[in-house]
Amino acid sequence: MTLDIDLDFGITPKMPRDRSMRIGCIGSGFIMNDCHLEAYGQVGFNPYAISSRNRSHAEAAATRHGIGVVYDSWQDLVADPQVEILDIAIPPDLQVDVIRAAARQASHIRGIQAQKPLAMSLDDAREAVKIAADAGIALSVNSNMRYDQSMRALKSVLDRGWLGEPVLATIEMRAIPHWQDFLHKYRRVELINMGIHHIDAFRFLFGDPEKITCLARRDPRTKFEHIDGITQYTFQYANGVMATSLDDVWTGPKGESDDDIYIRWRVEGTEGLAKGSIGWPKYPARTPSTFAFTTKRTPKAWIAPSWDAVWFPDAFAGPMAQLMCAIEDGTEPELSGRDNLRTLACVEACYRSIAEERTVRFDEFDL
Repeated sequence: MTLDIDLDFGITPKMPRDRSMRIGCIGSGFIMNDCHLEAYGQVGFNPYAISSRNRSHAEAAATRHGIGVVYDSWQDLVADPQVEILDIAIPPDLQVDVIRAAARQASHIRGIQAQKPLAMSLDDAREAVKIAADAGIALSVNSNMRYDQSMRALKSVLDRGWLGEPVLATIEMRAIPHWQDFLHKYRRVELINMGIHHIDAFRFLFGDPEKITCLARRDPRTKFEHIDGITQYTFQYANGVMATSLDDVWTGPKGESDDDIYIRWRVEGTEGLAKGSIGWPKYPARTPSTFAFTTKRTPKAWIAPSWDAVWFPDAFAGPMAQLMCAIEDGTEPELSGRDNLRTLACVEACYRSIAEERTVRFDEFDL
């Protein structure tokens, strides 16, 4: 059969013309050490300096990744006039302080990549966006699931209309994430830490929802107090599309079902269907995400490209690349802080839905 289908699904991110921009890395934990810096090394980016709460951890990361400058504090790193881009990987309640200091003291900073969530409240996130904008600093948020290979391929297929009008999208996560210690003080756990990936992916694929409904219960394995260990949330769009995710971090008795973990997604449309999986739950085993779709353009045929790249760590080059491209071109980053306010509003809508036991409209939030 001859396929009338363009098999370039656009999974490779656009790279900046200048990959030598000097990156100052704040934090040396897992995300920075095993994801950011691994991905940057693969594509030839230039991590120039690093700092951490524990200098020995920063020194170990510097040795591992060939970083020449180590600072005792992020304040010292921000003040270094050689740093052009800040790459922040510290707890979210501390990120606004870094952005504030960069805007106040560091005229040499051209861009900032923050982690998600950008802040622990919409008010703090709005402040971060305004601070960066007033200082002329490009602010981006590391929404790395948008650069997972299956998500990018799905977006390409949707944009080309091969599925027709989307009808229903689902994500089912049955995986056991490690709750970082810094989350224990927040009481907000799953939606703000794991669910935010899926929430942002829905926005990437379909835009802003009209209405959001969410239910939650605690994770019975977990000893610290929290609101949302296990969540189910549904987005409804003005055009009728429904997008729903079940984020199950329990998966069954510990030790009895740990081998049956996964993240699967599916999108049904009037002209076709796409399905796939995210390889992350099997990390550190290098497991590419999967993607397959069928469309009326190729009746009774499934198209299933494959690739060697994986979400963790390969996809982490994409968010930094799009920030560098925005700096070069004088444009707003695709993953801008301003756009991320809308993802945070969806997260807040989920928590409001849980607390008030109702469906929440997206336009209840002032963005």
